[in-house]
Amino acid sequence: MQEVVGNDRANSPTDTEQLAQRYRSLVDYSPDGIVVHERGTIVYANPAMLRLLGAETPGDVVGQPVASFVSPEFVQPMLERIRHLTIAGTASDPAEMTLLRCDGSSVDVETVSVLAAWHDRLAYQVVVHDLTPQRRAEAAQRRAEQFFTTVVSQLEEGVVVIDREGRIESANPAARRIFGYDAEDLIGSHIDDLPLTLLDANAQPMPSTWYPVIRTLATGETVTRFVFGVDRPDGQRRWLSASSRLLNPGDPNSPAVSSFNDITEFRASRRQLEYQATHDPLTGLANRALVLSRLSAALGTTETLPVSTVLFIDLDGFKAINDSLGHAIGDTVLQIVAQRLQRGLRADDIVGRIGGDEFLVLLSGRTLGEDLDALIARLRETMAEPIIARGHRIQVDASVGVTPLHAGDSRTPETVLHDADLAMYRAKPPNHQNGGLTRRSDSTHAS
Repeated sequence: MQEVVGNDRANSPTDTEQLAQRYRSLVDYSPDGIVVHERGTIVYANPAMLRLLGAETPGDVVGQPVASFVSPEFVQPMLERIRHLTIAGTASDPAEMTLLRCDGSSVDVETVSVLAAWHDRLAYQVVVHDLTPQRRAEAAQRRAEQFFTTVVSQLEEGVVVIDREGRIESANPAARRIFGYDAEDLIGSHIDDLPLTLLDANAQPMPSTWYPVIRTLATGETVTRFVFGVDRPDGQRRWLSASSRLLNPGDPNSPAVSSFNDITEFRASRRQLEYQATHDPLTGLANRALVLSRLSAALGTTETLPVSTVLFIDLDGFKAINDSLGHAIGDTVLQIVAQRLQRGLRADDIVGRIGGDEFLVLLSGRTLGEDLDALIARLRETMAEPIIARGHRIQVDASVGVTPLHAGDSRTPETVLHDADLAMYRAKPPNHQNGGLTRRSDSTHAS
Protein backbone atom coordinates (compact mmCIF):
# COMPACT_ATOMS: atom_id res chain seq x y z
CA MET A 1 0.00 0.00 0.00
CA GLN A 2 1.01 3.59 -0.52
CA GLU A 3 0.30 6.40 1.87
CA VAL A 4 -0.53 10.00 0.98
CA VAL A 5 0.34 12.41 3.78
CA GLY A 6 -0.10 16.15 3.70
CA ASN A 7 2.93 18.42 4.12
CA ASP A 8 2.18 21.22 6.62
CA ARG A 9 5.58 22.90 6.56
CA ALA A 10 5.57 26.65 6.13
CA ASN A 11 6.21 27.55 2.51
CA SER A 12 6.14 30.68 0.45
CA PRO A 13 3.14 30.99 -1.90
CA THR A 14 5.32 30.14 -4.88
CA ASP A 15 6.77 27.10 -3.22
CA THR A 16 3.30 25.98 -2.13
CA GLU A 17 1.92 26.23 -5.65
CA GLN A 18 4.85 24.26 -7.08
CA LEU A 19 4.50 21.58 -4.44
CA ALA A 20 0.77 21.32 -5.02
CA GLN A 21 1.34 20.91 -8.76
CA ARG A 22 3.88 18.16 -8.21
CA TYR A 23 1.56 16.45 -5.76
CA ARG A 24 -1.35 16.66 -8.21
CA SER A 25 0.78 15.15 -10.99
CA LEU A 26 1.87 12.33 -8.71
CA VAL A 27 -1.71 11.58 -7.74
CA ASP A 28 -3.03 11.81 -11.29
CA TYR A 29 -0.50 9.32 -12.64
CA SER A 30 -0.54 6.95 -9.69
CA PRO A 31 -1.34 3.35 -10.72
CA ASP A 32 -3.34 3.01 -7.51
CA GLY A 33 -6.69 4.65 -6.99
CA ILE A 34 -6.75 7.72 -4.77
CA VAL A 35 -9.95 9.18 -3.43
CA VAL A 36 -10.53 12.05 -1.00
CA HIS A 37 -13.69 12.26 1.08
CA GLU A 38 -14.79 14.98 3.46
CA ARG A 39 -17.64 14.53 5.93
CA GLY A 40 -18.56 11.28 4.14
CA THR A 41 -18.71 12.81 0.65
CA ILE A 42 -16.21 12.21 -2.13
CA VAL A 43 -14.51 15.43 -3.20
CA TYR A 44 -11.82 13.99 -5.48
CA ALA A 45 -10.98 10.78 -7.35
CA ASN A 46 -7.90 10.30 -9.52
CA PRO A 47 -8.11 8.67 -12.99
CA ALA A 48 -7.03 5.26 -11.62
CA MET A 49 -9.88 5.40 -9.09
CA LEU A 50 -12.39 6.30 -11.78
CA ARG A 51 -11.26 3.31 -13.84
CA LEU A 52 -11.42 1.06 -10.80
CA LEU A 53 -15.02 2.09 -10.12
CA GLY A 54 -15.98 1.95 -13.80
CA ALA A 55 -16.94 5.63 -13.84
CA GLU A 56 -17.19 7.36 -17.22
CA THR A 57 -16.71 10.88 -15.79
CA PRO A 58 -15.58 12.33 -12.44
CA GLY A 59 -19.18 13.43 -11.90
CA ASP A 60 -20.19 9.77 -11.52
CA VAL A 61 -18.11 9.66 -8.34
CA VAL A 62 -17.39 13.15 -7.00
CA GLY A 63 -20.20 14.44 -4.78
CA GLN A 64 -21.41 10.93 -3.99
CA PRO A 65 -21.37 9.41 -0.48
CA VAL A 66 -18.23 7.37 -0.05
CA ALA A 67 -20.28 4.61 1.63
CA SER A 68 -22.31 4.12 -1.58
CA PHE A 69 -19.22 2.58 -3.19
CA VAL A 70 -18.43 0.26 -0.25
CA SER A 71 -20.04 -3.14 0.17
CA PRO A 72 -22.38 -2.86 3.19
CA GLU A 73 -20.50 -5.33 5.42
CA PHE A 74 -17.35 -3.20 5.15
CA VAL A 75 -18.91 0.23 5.86
CA GLN A 76 -18.87 0.04 9.66
CA PRO A 77 -15.28 -1.30 9.90
CA MET A 78 -14.21 1.52 7.55
CA LEU A 79 -15.85 4.16 9.74
CA GLU A 80 -14.20 2.65 12.84
CA ARG A 81 -10.77 2.88 11.23
CA ILE A 82 -11.06 6.54 10.18
CA ARG A 83 -12.64 7.52 13.50
CA HIS A 84 -9.28 6.87 15.17
CA LEU A 85 -7.48 9.23 12.79
CA THR A 86 -7.45 12.50 14.77
CA ILE A 87 -4.03 14.00 14.03
CA ALA A 88 -2.96 15.19 10.57
CA GLY A 89 -0.53 12.84 8.90
CA THR A 90 -1.69 9.70 10.73
CA ALA A 91 -2.69 6.66 8.68
CA SER A 92 -4.80 3.58 9.27
CA ASP A 93 -3.50 0.05 9.00
CA PRO A 94 -3.97 -1.55 5.57
CA ALA A 95 -7.36 -3.23 5.30
CA GLU A 96 -9.06 -5.32 2.68
CA MET A 97 -12.61 -4.58 1.60
CA THR A 98 -14.96 -4.94 -1.34
CA LEU A 99 -15.98 -1.91 -3.37
CA LEU A 100 -19.14 -1.57 -5.45
CA ARG A 101 -18.56 -0.33 -8.99
CA CYS A 102 -20.89 1.93 -10.95
CA ASP A 103 -22.32 -1.00 -12.90
CA GLY A 104 -23.14 -2.92 -9.72
CA SER A 105 -20.23 -5.33 -9.91
CA SER A 106 -17.71 -5.61 -7.10
CA VAL A 107 -13.94 -5.48 -6.80
CA ASP A 108 -11.67 -6.52 -3.92
CA VAL A 109 -9.19 -3.85 -2.82
CA GLU A 110 -6.73 -3.01 -0.09
CA THR A 111 -6.97 0.49 1.39
CA VAL A 112 -5.03 2.87 3.62
CA SER A 113 -6.72 6.04 4.90
CA VAL A 114 -4.67 9.13 5.76
CA LEU A 115 -5.90 12.24 7.57
CA ALA A 116 -4.25 15.06 5.63
CA ALA A 117 -4.70 18.66 4.57
CA TRP A 118 -6.90 19.18 1.55
CA HIS A 119 -7.43 22.80 0.35
CA ASP A 120 -6.61 24.16 3.80
CA ARG A 121 -8.95 21.65 5.42
CA LEU A 122 -8.48 18.19 6.86
CA ALA A 123 -9.93 15.36 4.82
CA TYR A 124 -9.47 11.62 4.47
CA GLN A 125 -7.27 10.66 1.56
CA VAL A 126 -7.52 6.99 0.73
CA VAL A 127 -5.07 5.00 -1.35
CA VAL A 128 -6.85 2.05 -2.99
CA HIS A 129 -4.94 -0.92 -4.41
CA ASP A 130 -6.79 -3.25 -6.77
CA LEU A 131 -6.46 -6.88 -5.56
CA THR A 132 -7.93 -8.37 -8.73
CA PRO A 133 -4.57 -9.53 -10.21
CA GLN A 134 -3.56 -10.94 -6.83
CA ARG A 135 -6.91 -12.71 -6.42
CA ARG A 136 -6.57 -14.16 -9.91
CA ALA A 137 -3.07 -15.36 -9.14
CA GLU A 138 -4.22 -16.86 -5.85
CA ALA A 139 -7.15 -18.56 -7.57
CA ALA A 140 -4.86 -19.89 -10.29
CA GLN A 141 -2.47 -21.18 -7.63
CA ARG A 142 -5.32 -22.86 -5.78
CA ARG A 143 -6.50 -24.49 -9.01
CA ALA A 144 -2.96 -25.61 -9.79
CA GLU A 145 -2.51 -27.00 -6.28
CA GLN A 146 -5.88 -28.75 -6.48
CA PHE A 147 -5.00 -30.13 -9.89
CA PHE A 148 -1.58 -31.26 -8.61
CA THR A 149 -3.13 -32.83 -5.53
CA THR A 150 -5.74 -34.62 -7.63
CA VAL A 151 -3.17 -35.92 -10.10
CA VAL A 152 -0.72 -37.03 -7.41
CA SER A 153 -3.47 -38.75 -5.45
CA GLN A 154 -4.42 -40.79 -8.52
CA LEU A 155 -0.88 -41.90 -9.37
CA GLU A 156 0.10 -45.54 -9.07
CA GLU A 157 3.53 -44.15 -8.22
CA GLY A 158 4.18 -43.35 -4.58
CA VAL A 159 5.09 -39.71 -3.88
CA VAL A 160 6.43 -38.46 -0.53
CA VAL A 161 7.63 -34.96 0.40
CA ILE A 162 10.24 -34.86 3.20
CA ASP A 163 11.41 -31.69 4.94
CA ARG A 164 14.99 -30.71 5.79
CA GLU A 165 14.72 -32.45 9.16
CA GLY A 166 13.74 -35.75 7.58
CA ARG A 167 10.06 -35.56 8.49
CA ILE A 168 7.32 -36.54 6.07
CA GLU A 169 5.22 -33.55 5.05
CA SER A 170 2.88 -35.34 2.66
CA ALA A 171 2.36 -38.77 1.15
CA ASN A 172 -0.08 -39.77 -1.56
CA PRO A 173 -2.36 -42.82 -1.26
CA ALA A 174 -0.04 -44.93 -3.43
CA ALA A 175 2.86 -44.32 -1.01
CA ARG A 176 0.73 -45.37 1.91
CA ARG A 177 -0.44 -48.46 0.04
CA ILE A 178 3.11 -49.46 -0.95
CA PHE A 179 4.45 -48.93 2.57
CA GLY A 180 1.45 -50.68 4.12
CA TYR A 181 0.24 -47.75 6.23
CA ASP A 182 -3.14 -46.25 7.01
CA ALA A 183 -4.13 -42.78 5.89
CA GLU A 184 -2.35 -40.45 8.33
CA ASP A 185 0.31 -42.68 9.88
CA LEU A 186 3.08 -41.31 7.68
CA ILE A 187 2.50 -37.55 8.02
CA GLY A 188 4.80 -35.91 10.56
CA SER A 189 6.83 -39.07 11.11
CA HIS A 190 10.62 -39.02 10.84
CA ILE A 191 11.84 -41.48 8.25
CA ASP A 192 14.17 -43.08 10.84
CA ASP A 193 11.20 -43.78 13.13
CA LEU A 194 9.09 -45.70 10.63
CA PRO A 195 8.84 -49.45 11.39
CA LEU A 196 10.27 -50.26 7.96
CA THR A 197 13.50 -52.04 7.15
CA LEU A 198 15.13 -50.74 3.98
CA LEU A 199 17.29 -53.18 2.06
CA ASP A 200 19.94 -52.73 -0.60
CA ALA A 201 19.80 -54.54 -3.94
CA ASN A 202 21.32 -57.62 -2.29
CA ALA A 203 18.59 -57.71 0.38
CA GLN A 204 20.98 -56.52 3.11
CA PRO A 205 19.92 -53.82 5.63
CA MET A 206 20.72 -50.41 4.22
CA PRO A 207 22.17 -47.61 6.41
CA SER A 208 20.11 -44.43 6.41
CA THR A 209 22.97 -42.48 4.81
CA TRP A 210 22.35 -44.54 1.66
CA TYR A 211 18.69 -43.55 1.41
CA PRO A 212 18.28 -41.66 -1.87
CA VAL A 213 16.21 -38.91 -0.26
CA ILE A 214 18.83 -38.40 2.47
CA ARG A 215 21.50 -38.02 -0.21
CA THR A 216 19.32 -35.47 -1.99
CA LEU A 217 18.72 -33.43 1.18
CA ALA A 218 22.43 -33.49 2.06
CA THR A 219 23.89 -32.71 -1.36
CA GLY A 220 21.07 -31.43 -3.57
CA GLU A 221 21.83 -34.36 -5.89
CA THR A 222 19.04 -35.82 -8.00
CA VAL A 223 18.92 -39.61 -7.65
CA THR A 224 17.11 -41.73 -10.24
CA ARG A 225 16.21 -45.42 -10.57
CA PHE A 226 17.60 -46.39 -7.18
CA VAL A 227 16.44 -49.94 -6.43
CA PHE A 228 15.88 -50.94 -2.81
CA GLY A 229 13.69 -53.26 -0.79
CA VAL A 230 11.23 -52.53 2.01
CA ASP A 231 10.21 -55.00 4.69
CA ARG A 232 6.77 -53.80 5.73
CA PRO A 233 5.12 -54.09 9.18
CA ASP A 234 2.81 -56.81 7.81
CA GLY A 235 5.80 -58.97 6.86
CA GLN A 236 5.64 -58.36 3.13
CA ARG A 237 8.80 -57.47 1.23
CA ARG A 238 8.37 -55.05 -1.64
CA TRP A 239 11.02 -53.91 -4.12
CA LEU A 240 10.95 -50.29 -5.26
CA SER A 241 12.61 -48.20 -7.94
CA ALA A 242 12.95 -44.68 -6.53
CA SER A 243 13.92 -41.19 -7.62
CA SER A 244 14.44 -38.17 -5.41
CA ARG A 245 15.03 -34.49 -6.10
CA LEU A 246 14.67 -31.13 -4.38
CA LEU A 247 11.16 -29.73 -4.63
CA ASN A 248 12.52 -26.21 -5.25
CA PRO A 249 16.11 -26.56 -6.51
CA GLY A 250 16.88 -22.86 -6.08
CA ASP A 251 15.85 -22.81 -2.41
CA PRO A 252 18.54 -23.96 0.08
CA ASN A 253 15.75 -24.84 2.54
CA SER A 254 13.75 -26.82 0.00
CA PRO A 255 12.23 -30.14 1.04
CA ALA A 256 12.84 -33.19 -1.12
CA VAL A 257 10.29 -35.17 -3.06
CA SER A 258 10.76 -38.91 -3.44
CA SER A 259 8.79 -40.94 -5.96
CA PHE A 260 8.88 -44.70 -6.33
CA ASN A 261 7.34 -47.56 -8.27
CA ASP A 262 6.62 -51.00 -6.87
CA ILE A 263 8.68 -53.34 -9.06
CA THR A 264 8.24 -56.48 -6.94
CA GLU A 265 6.39 -58.43 -9.62
CA PHE A 266 8.64 -57.14 -12.40
CA ARG A 267 11.75 -58.07 -10.41
CA ALA A 268 10.36 -61.54 -9.74
CA SER A 269 9.47 -61.98 -13.42
CA ARG A 270 12.92 -60.84 -14.51
CA ARG A 271 14.60 -63.20 -12.08
CA GLN A 272 12.35 -65.98 -13.29
CA LEU A 273 13.30 -65.25 -16.89
CA GLU A 274 16.98 -65.14 -15.96
CA TYR A 275 16.60 -68.44 -14.12
CA GLN A 276 14.82 -70.04 -17.05
CA ALA A 277 17.54 -68.84 -19.41
CA THR A 278 20.29 -70.41 -17.31
CA HIS A 279 18.70 -73.55 -15.87
CA ASP A 280 17.44 -76.84 -17.20
CA PRO A 281 13.63 -76.86 -17.03
CA LEU A 282 13.43 -80.59 -16.25
CA THR A 283 15.95 -80.94 -13.43
CA GLY A 284 16.44 -77.37 -12.23
CA LEU A 285 20.21 -77.76 -12.63
CA ALA A 286 22.36 -75.20 -14.40
CA ASN A 287 22.07 -75.62 -18.16
CA ARG A 288 24.87 -76.04 -20.69
CA ALA A 289 25.25 -72.30 -21.28
CA LEU A 290 25.58 -71.45 -17.58
CA VAL A 291 28.04 -74.28 -16.81
CA LEU A 292 30.26 -73.35 -19.75
CA SER A 293 30.07 -69.68 -18.70
CA ARG A 294 31.27 -70.55 -15.19
CA LEU A 295 34.00 -72.76 -16.68
CA SER A 296 35.07 -69.92 -18.99
CA ALA A 297 35.30 -67.54 -16.02
CA ALA A 298 37.43 -70.07 -14.12
CA LEU A 299 39.79 -70.57 -17.05
CA GLY A 300 40.11 -66.81 -17.53
CA THR A 301 41.52 -66.08 -14.07
CA THR A 302 45.27 -65.73 -13.52
CA GLU A 303 45.01 -66.31 -9.80
CA THR A 304 44.17 -69.49 -7.91
CA LEU A 305 41.73 -71.43 -10.04
CA PRO A 306 38.22 -71.37 -8.54
CA VAL A 307 37.57 -74.70 -10.32
CA SER A 308 40.10 -77.53 -9.89
CA THR A 309 38.47 -80.42 -11.72
CA VAL A 310 35.76 -81.07 -14.30
CA LEU A 311 33.67 -84.25 -14.14
CA PHE A 312 31.69 -85.48 -17.15
CA ILE A 313 28.95 -87.89 -16.00
CA ASP A 314 26.92 -90.07 -18.35
CA LEU A 315 24.21 -92.55 -17.33
CA ASP A 316 24.87 -96.08 -18.58
CA GLY A 317 22.02 -97.67 -20.51
CA PHE A 318 19.69 -94.72 -20.18
CA LYS A 319 18.50 -95.10 -23.78
CA ALA A 320 17.16 -98.55 -22.89
CA ILE A 321 15.10 -97.03 -20.06
CA ASN A 322 13.55 -94.51 -22.44
CA ASP A 323 12.88 -97.14 -25.10
CA SER A 324 11.37 -99.76 -22.78
CA LEU A 325 9.61 -97.70 -20.11
CA GLY A 326 8.88 -94.44 -21.93
CA HIS A 327 10.12 -90.90 -21.75
CA ALA A 328 7.95 -89.97 -18.75
CA ILE A 329 9.75 -92.50 -16.55
CA GLY A 330 13.04 -91.48 -18.16
CA ASP A 331 12.37 -87.88 -17.11
CA THR A 332 11.65 -89.02 -13.54
CA VAL A 333 14.97 -90.90 -13.49
CA LEU A 334 16.82 -87.77 -14.64
CA GLN A 335 15.17 -85.66 -11.96
CA ILE A 336 16.11 -88.10 -9.21
CA VAL A 337 19.68 -88.40 -10.48
CA ALA A 338 19.96 -84.59 -10.47
CA GLN A 339 18.79 -84.44 -6.85
CA ARG A 340 21.30 -87.12 -5.84
CA LEU A 341 24.12 -85.28 -7.56
CA GLN A 342 23.30 -82.06 -5.74
CA ARG A 343 23.18 -83.86 -2.38
CA GLY A 344 26.51 -85.61 -3.05
CA LEU A 345 28.47 -82.43 -3.89
CA ARG A 346 29.78 -79.56 -1.80
CA ALA A 347 28.01 -76.20 -1.60
CA ASP A 348 30.62 -74.49 -3.81
CA ASP A 349 30.59 -77.15 -6.51
CA ILE A 350 28.52 -76.55 -9.64
CA VAL A 351 26.52 -79.27 -11.37
CA GLY A 352 24.61 -78.86 -14.60
CA ARG A 353 22.75 -80.91 -17.17
CA ILE A 354 24.34 -80.32 -20.56
CA GLY A 355 22.00 -82.51 -22.58
CA GLY A 356 20.11 -85.81 -22.48
CA ASP A 357 21.61 -88.01 -19.76
CA GLU A 358 24.87 -86.07 -19.57
CA PHE A 359 25.91 -83.96 -16.57
CA LEU A 360 28.91 -81.74 -15.98
CA VAL A 361 30.35 -81.02 -12.53
CA LEU A 362 32.81 -78.22 -11.71
CA LEU A 363 34.63 -79.02 -8.48
CA SER A 364 35.70 -75.90 -6.60
CA GLY A 365 39.07 -75.26 -4.97
CA ARG A 366 41.95 -77.68 -4.73
CA THR A 367 40.97 -81.34 -4.63
CA LEU A 368 43.55 -83.92 -3.63
CA GLY A 369 43.72 -87.16 -5.58
CA GLU A 370 42.47 -89.41 -2.80
CA ASP A 371 39.66 -86.98 -2.01
CA LEU A 372 38.67 -86.90 -5.67
CA ASP A 373 38.58 -90.70 -5.87
CA ALA A 374 36.44 -90.85 -2.75
CA LEU A 375 34.06 -88.18 -4.12
CA ILE A 376 33.61 -90.00 -7.44
CA ALA A 377 33.03 -93.30 -5.67
CA ARG A 378 30.42 -91.69 -3.43
CA LEU A 379 28.63 -90.12 -6.40
CA ARG A 380 28.53 -93.39 -8.32
CA GLU A 381 27.32 -95.27 -5.26
CA THR A 382 24.61 -92.70 -4.63
CA MET A 383 23.36 -92.77 -8.22
CA ALA A 384 23.45 -96.58 -8.28
CA GLU A 385 20.82 -96.84 -5.56
CA PRO A 386 17.62 -98.31 -7.07
CA ILE A 387 15.04 -95.81 -8.30
CA ILE A 388 11.34 -96.57 -7.90
CA ALA A 389 9.34 -94.83 -10.65
CA ARG A 390 5.67 -95.64 -11.28
CA GLY A 391 6.01 -99.12 -9.91
CA HIS A 392 9.27 -99.88 -11.73
CA ARG A 393 12.50 -100.62 -9.91
CA ILE A 394 15.28 -99.14 -12.00
CA GLN A 395 19.02 -99.57 -11.58
CA VAL A 396 21.13 -96.70 -12.93
CA ASP A 397 24.91 -96.76 -13.23
CA ALA A 398 27.07 -93.82 -14.28
CA SER A 399 30.39 -93.39 -16.04
CA VAL A 400 32.55 -90.48 -14.89
CA GLY A 401 35.27 -88.77 -16.91
CA VAL A 402 37.77 -86.58 -15.09
CA THR A 403 39.70 -83.61 -16.44
CA PRO A 404 41.83 -81.56 -14.04
CA LEU A 405 42.46 -77.85 -14.63
CA HIS A 406 45.78 -76.18 -13.94
CA ALA A 407 47.11 -72.64 -13.61
CA GLY A 408 47.60 -71.02 -16.99
CA ASP A 409 45.31 -73.56 -18.66
CA SER A 410 44.93 -72.31 -22.23
CA ARG A 411 42.08 -74.60 -23.25
CA THR A 412 38.69 -73.25 -24.18
CA PRO A 413 35.61 -74.41 -22.27
CA GLU A 414 34.58 -76.49 -25.30
CA THR A 415 38.00 -78.18 -25.35
CA VAL A 416 37.77 -79.01 -21.64
CA LEU A 417 34.30 -80.41 -22.23
CA HIS A 418 35.62 -82.52 -25.12
CA ASP A 419 38.50 -83.85 -23.01
CA ALA A 420 36.16 -84.72 -20.13
CA ASP A 421 33.78 -86.46 -22.54
CA LEU A 422 36.63 -88.58 -23.93
CA ALA A 423 37.75 -89.45 -20.41
CA MET A 424 34.21 -90.50 -19.54
CA TYR A 425 33.96 -92.64 -22.67
CA ARG A 426 37.20 -94.43 -21.80
CA ALA A 427 35.83 -95.07 -18.29
CA LYS A 428 32.53 -96.51 -19.57
CA PRO A 429 32.16 -100.33 -19.29
CA PRO A 430 32.77 -102.10 -22.64
CA ASN A 431 29.18 -103.29 -22.96
CA HIS A 432 28.01 -99.65 -22.84
CA GLN A 433 30.63 -98.08 -25.12
CA ASN A 434 28.76 -98.72 -28.37
CA GLY A 435 25.40 -100.34 -27.71
CA GLY A 436 24.62 -100.22 -31.42
CA LEU A 437 25.03 -96.41 -31.34
CA THR A 438 27.75 -94.16 -32.63
CA ARG A 439 28.94 -91.81 -29.82
CA ARG A 440 29.89 -88.21 -30.38
CA SER A 441 31.84 -85.99 -28.08
CA ASP A 442 28.87 -83.59 -27.93
CA SER A 443 26.32 -86.32 -27.49
CA THR A 444 22.84 -85.03 -26.61
CA HIS A 445 20.64 -88.09 -26.23
CA ALA A 446 16.95 -87.23 -26.00
CA SER A 447 15.49 -87.83 -22.60
